[in-house]
Amino acid sequence: MANPAFSPASGLFFEQFTIGQAITTDGRTVTETDVVNFAGLSGDYNPMHTNAVFAASTPFGQRVAHGALVFSLATGLAFQMRFLSGTVLAFRGVDEWKFSAPVLIGDTIHCAIEVEALKPAARLGGGMVTFKVKVVNQEGKSVQSGRWTVLVASQSSSDSSTPSA
Repeated sequence: MANPAFSPASGLFFEQFTIGQAITTDGRTVTETDVVNFAGLSGDYNPMHTNAVFAASTPFGQRVAHGALVFSLATGLAFQMRFLSGTVLAFRGVDEWKFSAPVLIGDTIHCAIEVEALKPAARLGGGMVTFKVKVVNQEGKSVQSGRWTVLVASQSSSDSSTPSA
């Protein structure tokens, strides 16, 4: 299924998602600056990420981006596609997240996202959308994968909150 049609100014409402709907994000190259900044922000100075001499002696032969950094980049790549812009109410959970392969400095990643489940939640003003997510590198290899559950606003709750003229 092709990317859904949506306005760059607003995301999709719960009712606009369909099971099997697929979205592919743009790509992003992971840089040394990303790794250094994430180490500073998180306090994770594991030499696997921050020490080139140490990392050269590991099976990877070089520094590896933090798994949590790659996960964070994936959420940003998804949001940049704007399909949740203005309609996401809450990021509710991550399920079965797997780290399958290292992401090295200089690798380019993107996300392959598929709507896996829809569960109305009228009491919360929308519904739960479960996305099956794969973070894929420049070689087409899945490096991380799992499921995200997001609470998305309902079109009807949006209509009722709009004042009438």
